Amino acid sequence: MQVSVTGHHVDVTDSLRNYSEEKISKLKRHFDNVTDVHVILTVEKLEQKAEATVQVSGAKLFAEDSQEDMYNAIDNMVDKLDRQIIKHKEKMNNHR
Repeated sequence: MQVSVTGHHVDVTDSLRNYSEEKISKLKRHFDNVTDVHVILTVEKLEQKAEATVQVSGAKLFAEDSQEDMYNAIDNMVDKLDRQIIKHKEKMNNHR
């Protein structure tokens, strides 16, 4: 799984990069076929925004979240991705 973290109007520090990579790595426990993850961290005035595009076998999944704290935004975004991956996995397994 390849994880790339970029920043838009924000410097991505080592702690932010490590935190987001650590959280994204937990997606692998539900679905092994995660190939590529691209995380974009953005700051707009008082809003901290985290968005990610995940390439899995057969689909691209996207999630974003805005909070006042970047770490909370990353947590919520990963939770959304987690639910999407579980749903995608169930769709693949329930196919006749």
